[in-house]
Parts: sequence; C-alpha cells; structure tokens
Amino acid sequence: MSGADLEAIYAVNRRRWDELVGVHMAPGGYDLAPLRVGAGRLNALEEAELAEAFGPLEGQRLIHLQCHFGADTLTLAQRGATVTGVDFSAEAVRAAEGLASELGLAGRARFVRCNLYDAPAAVGEPGGFDLAFVTWGAITWLPDIRGWARVVAHFLRPGGRLYLAEGHPAALVFDDLAAGPDGMPGWFAPYFARAPIEMDQADDYANREAVLENSREIGFLHPLGDVVAALVEARLGIRFLREHDAVPWQMFRCLVEGQSRDVGGQPPRFTDRLRHSGSIAVNELERSGEPVSGRPDSNGQRATGRTGEPVVGALESVGPQSSKGVQSGKDAV
Repeated sequence: MSGADLEAIYAVNRRRWDELVGVHMAPGGYDLAPLRVGAGRLNALEEAELAEAFGPLEGQRLIHLQCHFGADTLTLAQRGATVTGVDFSAEAVRAAEGLASELGLAGRARFVRCNLYDAPAAVGEPGGFDLAFVTWGAITWLPDIRGWARVVAHFLRPGGRLYLAEGHPAALVFDDLAAGPDGMPGWFAPYFARAPIEMDQADDYANREAVLENSREIGFLHPLGDVVAALVEARLGIRFLREHDAVPWQMFRCLVEGQSRDVGGQPPRFTDRLRHSGSIAVNELERSGEPVSGRPDSNGQRATGRTGEPVVGALESVGPQSSKGVQSGKDAV
C-alpha cells in the first residue's frame, strides 16, 4: 500500500474512534465508577497475568500504546506507576487529560496524540520505560505488525517488559455476519489475509444501544506466527505465550458472560471449539540501534534508520473490532 492509502485508512478509523470517545464515556459505555473512587481494575485475566509479568508497579515507568481515553492507563497510574499513554485520536487524548486531572493523577500521567508509528519521535525517551502495555483491539488496527514490535523495542530499557493481550486471530476469521443455521458464527475472513478488511457497522462493542455515525472501519488480521516473529526480530525475548478461552467483550452472540478457566471461572459457550484470546509477555534482550518513524514511505517501503537498516514499524490497535470481522477492542493506531 502507498503512503496515501495508509493515510486514508488512518483517517477513516480516526473518525470512528473520535466518535467512540463520547460514546464510551457516557452512560452505557465504560464503567468508570471504580476508577473515580481510586479503585480502578483491569479484567481478571489481565490482573492475574500482570502480577506475574510485571510485579509491583510502584515506581515503574510505563508506556501504554493505543490507550483510547486512558481508563486502563490511569488504573495503572493509581498503582504507583508513572505512565505515558499514546493514541491517535485528539478526542481521546483530550478526554484522558481531563480524566487524569479529575483523578489527581496529572502529575504521574502524560498523554501524547500521534500515529503509533510516529510515537518514537513524538514521545522521545528511547529506552526510557520499564514496561509497555498493549491490550484488546489494538494490533488489529495496524498494517505493519513488525513495525509495531520495533516501536515497542524503541521504548523499553534493557530488561524492560511488554505485556500484550489480544483477541486470538484464529477466532477473528469467524463472525456472526456469516452465521450458520444453528446461529453459531461462520467463516468470515482468511487467516492469512493480510490485506485490509473493511467493515460497515454502526454498533459498538461497549454500548450496545449506540448507533454510530462513523460506521466504517478498516482493520488487519495478523496471524499468531507473524506476531511472534515480529517480537523475535525486534530482539524481544518471549517469556510466555498463552491462549485463553474468553475475551472481555462479546465477540460472538453465542458467548455468555463469565470468567475464563484460567482464572477459575466458567468458560463461555463455543469455548471448546476455539481459542478466543491470547497473551504474550516479553523481555527486551539487546539494544539494536535507535529506530525512527516506522511509517512506510510513499512507495510503500518501510523507513530506514541512520544505519540503513529497515525500521519495522507498528502493531496492535485500530479500535475494538466488533463481533463482525475485524476485532473491535479498545484502541486504534
């Protein structure tokens, strides 16, 4: 794809995510009540794995890529981390800054508006973070998964860690739009289809009553092997790779609310046929040179660093993918 093609995709998704900020902060959207009383929580799977992957957050420096309006970012700040949230939506960043001020966390929380691939230049601080956090409906918005991994590596100090939790690409090939006579989701998109997947859907994964004006979205399906290879190429050592039987939103209509077996819960229907999500924790192994912008140039090639080495650019978040194809999660590029 040319640079112009990519900019057009980013613009489509940005309009949708700008609108979703208001939808998600309004009644019927995200439940912000615990956060507002100083007791923000992630979902049960994240809570269990973060304790293992990151340990105590007090005094740690954390970067949250594709942070949406910063609810999870500020939840982590409430635990003593100094946080930087990155998102491509101006509305999201404005809302995040306002929420940080409301909660008395502005001194520990910084928010930066930029395309994910531009984050090394926009944020700076190469090797300046102990932790990178990327979750739910993030990499599905990104055209270049290898570039995303290099962006992550740019920010981590030696020994720094990444936690990634995302919808499983094997589940994302199914969708309710292709449901069979039994009502179960049917085959929707090829697993190895690396071309953009365009959807037109006015519903929202968080507020089922919402009808969106910006109904068009464009996402990407990244096979699990591509994600792992991207991390390895960026010299990030995998600490664990796990597959799970649940996701934190209703990916398919047949799923019912419950908890994953991984946290002692009752798994949803359709579980035994499919993995619904996956999580990866990695450690930064060695510094490979300072990356620059990971955006493809006008010829569709990746930018290069000062040494001429290709800079492989960006990863997981065009916004939540709905139960209809491109996974609707929390955040976009």
